Amino acid sequence: MAASRLPALFTALAVLGPAALGAQTQTPVRARQIGVAPGIFRPGANDAITDVAGVLVGQTTVDDGDSVHTGVTAVLPHAGNMFTARVPAAIVVGNGFGKLLGVTQVGELGEIETPILLTCTLCVWRAADAMVAWLLAGPGMENVRSINPVVGETNDGTLNAIRSRPIQPADVVHALESARGGPVAEGSVGAGRGTIAFGWKGGIGTSSRVLPKSLGGWTVGVLVQTNFGGILDVDGVPVGRELGRYSFDHDVADRSADGSCMIVVATDAPILDRNLARLARRAIVGMGRTGSFESNGSGDYVIAFSADPKLQRGADDRRPDVEELTNEEMSPLFEAVVEATQEAIYDSMFMATAVTSARGLTVRPLPIDSVKAILRKYGR
Repeated sequence: MAASRLPALFTALAVLGPAALGAQTQTPVRARQIGVAPGIFRPGANDAITDVAGVLVGQTTVDDGDSVHTGVTAVLPHAGNMFTARVPAAIVVGNGFGKLLGVTQVGELGEIETPILLTCTLCVWRAADAMVAWLLAGPGMENVRSINPVVGETNDGTLNAIRSRPIQPADVVHALESARGGPVAEGSVGAGRGTIAFGWKGGIGTSSRVLPKSLGGWTVGVLVQTNFGGILDVDGVPVGRELGRYSFDHDVADRSADGSCMIVVATDAPILDRNLARLARRAIVGMGRTGSFESNGSGDYVIAFSADPKLQRGADDRRPDVEELTNEEMSPLFEAVVEATQEAIYDSMFMATAVTSARGLTVRPLPIDSVKAILRKYGR
């Protein structure tokens, strides 16, 4: 779910202004609606990370006046107390120019004990503090003296007044407490409100893949927060070059590929942290297929977890007797996460809407009609 501090119509008028609203003529679409469906495996019912049973997503979109355009996106591996029912997890660093909180403990213990939050760079610590306070206030947490919050970010400072550090505790609590299964809002919402991807408006995107029964029948879901550059490729077609907007275009100033991408991977497959790290590394392959080369200034991270209820464990559990997939069973999951990551990135852009900064800079969404024409030109 996604929410804003301001009513939707007022928010649009305050943020975009008449000139930007005039450019909002296209209707956002998901990639599959125009025939962009990477890979061979089918998606789940919602084509979202929430197709993994038990996974919930909540979002708060924060628009304040003409300058603040940011938000919070929360991913919950299950609806229970994450601290007392931790899930196996791994974090993989593609390029480490970022401020991901909680990474060392997850690497050491192979588990996550809090929901996962995404927000803007200078709001990481405020978001973490608010989530810790929310967790400590919960039942059964009276004697807890250590929590490892997992909070990721991308820098939305081009469109957002990031130095004001606008995220408030209520924004975090809303994202956590509004988290639901089912369809997930995409585009310029939540932590994706002020992001930019490949020179166009980025945002939140999600996708999933379900393996056939013969390959285990497992589901892999991905959610992304896109704020990076490169040379946009849509399912093998050089869309960025055809549109004349890409990194290192010498005819246009400041076309670097800097930025970041946060990728959250969920699966119901019974795998522990070692193979979750292997799964997470393949998500970077999916990112690469969209045209990213992970520039020097890009903070690219993958947080992967298993939502299999049998793998949940308490802080004091001893020698859990669990079955996990073998290495030989991982390859179909690798393909699934590559496909889902690629499609989620496309959805983050195809579903985006224009946002205007206080300086009058409007970042518009990828022009869908032009993309369709380019795809037809290349026989797609």
